[in-house]
Amino acid sequence: HKRRSPSAGAIRADATLEDVVRAYERGGAAALSILTEEAHFGGSLADLREARAASDLPILRKDFTIDPYMLFEAKAAGADAVLLVVGSLRESELDELYATARSLDLDAVIEISRPGELDTALRVDADVIGINNRDLEDFTVDITRTFELLADVPAGKTVVSESGIVYREQIEELERVGVDAVLVGETVMRASDPEEAVRLLVGGGDPSPTA
Repeated sequence: HKRRSPSAGAIRADATLEDVVRAYERGGAAALSILTEEAHFGGSLADLREARAASDLPILRKDFTIDPYMLFEAKAAGADAVLLVVGSLRESELDELYATARSLDLDAVIEISRPGELDTALRVDADVIGINNRDLEDFTVDITRTFELLADVPAGKTVVSESGIVYREQIEELERVGVDAVLVGETVMRASDPEEAVRLLVGGGDPSPTA
């Protein structure tokens, strides 16, 4: 769930979070990503708590996690997992946050977007690696980033491709090369029927493009 983004502005301002979450669940989503960053994305911990009350699906707190306290907040609000962005953390900070998350029984998606960041993620022995197809400096999106970085990910890691995913065909191609999951935000948030958009992406409906 994403209320707005720096690159696209407000997204689906007329929809309640509860309605969106339940539409995703009906459509076949395996988990929920809830943006809680306020300054740039308009999210909050209240959004996470509301999502937890509305759904039993696993929930990822999507934020720029920079302090261990944010992990305790996430756990208390009902999150099952947190996002740790390699590019926004020193390696010592990433180590501390990852260890703290595991001590709280929180899964952690270690997000990378460049080859050097993969080395860092592997040094902390990340179980789940998120590959962000969006350049966080200029906001351009290129899904081939996942294919390029995936080649160097060791077997046994869970890989999530993030951003820029619009069509079922893209997901099928990612599946073929070994990607385990995708994180989709604006494509389904902007769809006139989010439930159907999710259903099409997960392969439960007409395979035609969803946006």
